[in-house]
Amino acid sequence: MDRAIISQKLESLRRCIARLESRRPSSAEQLKADLDLQDIVALNLTRAVQLSVDIAAHWLAEHAEVASPQTMGQTFSLLAECGVIDEDLARRLRKSVGFRNIVVHNYEAVDWDIVFAICSRQLEDFRKFASAIATLL
Repeated sequence: MDRAIISQKLESLRRCIARLESRRPSSAEQLKADLDLQDIVALNLTRAVQLSVDIAAHWLAEHAEVASPQTMGQTFSLLAECGVIDEDLARRLRKSVGFRNIVVHNYEAVDWDIVFAICSRQLEDFRKFASAIATLL
């Protein structure tokens, strides 16, 4: 595993989480009313998801004796199968891929109540993922 690449991606993930925490709205209504805030939150959440997928895929390619993932969400299932993360975390991260896909491919269908809930309660999932990967370095 190229530690420098993984470390760089982990640092980018940390910055996304920090940006989300620093700009986290106090309510879903605040998020719905502020288009710039929507962009900041949506961009950093989608980047966090994408970085996590990239890190997971990189680790799997180097270490796992499993078939390549067929979907972005499957990368997290395979990490759980390999014992890198637990199944509950894998399930939540798979759901984050669904969120990412909506934002990237169908932005007008974004439910800002869900986005607010994610940035209020789910950022710890990205930290747990990053911590699990960092222990492997």
